[in-house]
Amino acid sequence: MTAAFPDPVARVVIEARSVEFVYPSGVPGGRPALDRVDLTVRQGECIAIVGANGSGKTTLAKLFKGLLVPTRGEVRIHGEDTRRMTAGRLAAAVGYVFQNPDHQIFADTVFEEVAFGPRNLGVPSHDVPERVREALEAVGLKRPGIADADPFSLTKGDRQRVAVASVLATRPAILIFDEPTTALDYREIRGMMELIRRLNQAGHTIVMITHLMWVAAEYAARCVVLQAGRVATDDRTRAVFAQPDRLGSLGLRVPQISRFTQHYGKTLLTLEELEACFRIA
Repeated sequence: MTAAFPDPVARVVIEARSVEFVYPSGVPGGRPALDRVDLTVRQGECIAIVGANGSGKTTLAKLFKGLLVPTRGEVRIHGEDTRRMTAGRLAAAVGYVFQNPDHQIFADTVFEEVAFGPRNLGVPSHDVPERVREALEAVGLKRPGIADADPFSLTKGDRQRVAVASVLATRPAILIFDEPTTALDYREIRGMMELIRRLNQAGHTIVMITHLMWVAAEYAARCVVLQAGRVATDDRTRAVFAQPDRLGSLGLRVPQISRFTQHYGKTLLTLEELEACFRIA
């Protein structure tokens, strides 16, 4: 089941205006990572950002979180320039899950890891355990003893869930996932993506970077393709994947189901759509 396309009049929650970013930041003659990017994200969307290596995906995501600031242009969260937002306000508004959870996790227990964010934001101490319980339940980590476990004793998939829970405990409305399926096996990928789908259905705005085109096809309603720091394509996922030659020129390949059905004049995105098509036929 693909994500539903959002209401076109929904409130804009992220806006990039003529954004440029140069590495190293502020150094003349540096390497441009983003070049005049204009992009808006509306409340409740689930967007996949795809593109070849070096196209600027992670740089854009970090700008959305306020981890970087534009060399030129501006990024606005809920209408406010990220340059003017405090770290605390950014943390409360936008959650960022890194590609490798081991770069994010540092505490000795799962409880302390998930509790860190709320405590850092000044949440009253008597409310913190409920925040932790709520976040662990949301990511499917409810088994006995999990709160006292060493995060690094868990599987990669569960460490990723702990990283997500630590973000959810701050209750941000916007969630950014940088390659959430890296180093996961197929079962773990499905579990992580179903979690992201549930979070989107619960009202979170989702922006995810992915190199797996089938993940974008099945879970994102909208697909933004970057090439050399610029937005090459931005449309409904089905419309983007209906242009295999265009994607090929950008170093990307449509998923196998889409390639197969395009021989019959359709662009289907999921196995469920394919099965439904054959039942109708």
